[in-house]
Amino acid sequence: MKIMSVTHSPSASISTNFTTEDVDKRNPYVAQWNIALLTIVFGLATFGNCLVLFTLLRRRKHNALMHTFMIHLCLADLVVAFFQVLPQLIWDITDRFQGPDFLCRSVRYFQVVGMFASSYMIVAMTFDRHQAICRPMMTFKKGSARWNIPVCLAWVASAILSLPQIFIFSRTEVHPGVHDCWAHFVKPWGLKAYVTWITLAVLILPALFITTCQVLIFREIHNSLYLGTERSPGSRRKEKLVVGMNGVPQVSDSGVTKAMSKTVRMTLAIVLIYVVCWTPFFIAQLWNVWNEDSGASHSAIQILMILASLNSCTNPWIYTIFSSSVSKDIQAILCCGGCKKRRRKNSLPEDSCFTGSTSFPKESLY
Repeated sequence: MKIMSVTHSPSASISTNFTTEDVDKRNPYVAQWNIALLTIVFGLATFGNCLVLFTLLRRRKHNALMHTFMIHLCLADLVVAFFQVLPQLIWDITDRFQGPDFLCRSVRYFQVVGMFASSYMIVAMTFDRHQAICRPMMTFKKGSARWNIPVCLAWVASAILSLPQIFIFSRTEVHPGVHDCWAHFVKPWGLKAYVTWITLAVLILPALFITTCQVLIFREIHNSLYLGTERSPGSRRKEKLVVGMNGVPQVSDSGVTKAMSKTVRMTLAIVLIYVVCWTPFFIAQLWNVWNEDSGASHSAIQILMILASLNSCTNPWIYTIFSSSVSKDIQAILCCGGCKKRRRKNSLPEDSCFTGSTSFPKESLY
C-alpha cells in the first residue's frame, strides 16, 4: 500500500495536492497580503465573539434559549479564530511549521473541531427553531433547562468526527533538515475520499438538514398566516402555551409571535452567510482533488480560506442586530469604556456617563 505526503494549506483542515515545489514557490507579495488580511480577520473574529460572549455570560441568569446557542456558537467561532486563522497567520510568517509532532497533531485536530462545531451549532439552532414553532409541546415539556441536548450533541459529534486528523497529520521531514506539518494519504484514493468526506460532513449534509427544517418552519408560518390557527396544529398548541405575565396570550391572530419570527430570520441570516462564505472554498477543494489538471493554486486556496474565515466575524454581529437586549448591553459596554476615557481626561464626575441599566431588559428573542 502506497502512502503519499501532501502539503496542507495551514489554516485549512482539508489538504490540497500541491507538490513541495509548488509551496516553496510562494509569492512574497501574496504572503504579505495574506498576513495583513489574516491579522484583520483574527482581530475582528476575536473582538466580536469575545464581546458578545462576555455580554451573554454577564447576563446568563436572564438568558433566553437562543442565548445559549449563541454562547456556544461564539465559542466555536473562537476555536476557528485561534486554531484556524491564527495558525495560518503564523505559518504565513514563518513559512514552515514550528513545533513538535504533538503540537502539529493537536492544531490539525482543533482546526476541524472548529469547522464542525460552527456548522453543527447552526444545525442545532435551526432544529431548535423547528421544534419551537412546529412542535411547541415538545419545547414546553423541556422547560428552560440550560443543559441543551442539541448543543451537547454538536460538540460531541465535532470532537469525534475530528479524530482522524490526529492520525492523518504529523510532523514530517520535507527536505533534509526541514520539517513541516503534513498529511499522509493512501495513494491514489485517500486524498479524494478525505476531502469529499469533510465536504459532506461539514457543508452538504448540514445544509440539507437545515434546508429541510427551514422549509418546514416556513410552511408552518405560512399555514398560520394564511390558513388560520384552526388549520395549523402547531399554532393552536402555541396559543395555549405562550401566555403573558397578566394571563393575556402573546400570540398574534396568526399564532406566530414576533420574537419567533425574529429568531427565524436571524437563523436564516446566519445560515446564508455560512453557506456563502464556505461554499467557494469547498468547491475549490473538490475541484482540486478530483480534477488532476486543475489550475487552482496554493495562493487561491488560501484566499478562499480567508473568505471562509470571515464567517466567524459575522455571526456575533448578526445576533447583536436581531437581539435588542444584547445590542443595548453592548452599546452600554462600549459607551462605558468611552466615557471612562473622557472622565480620566476631563475629570468628569462618576455619574456623568451612561453605564446602562443595572437590571437586564427582557429578551426579545424567543
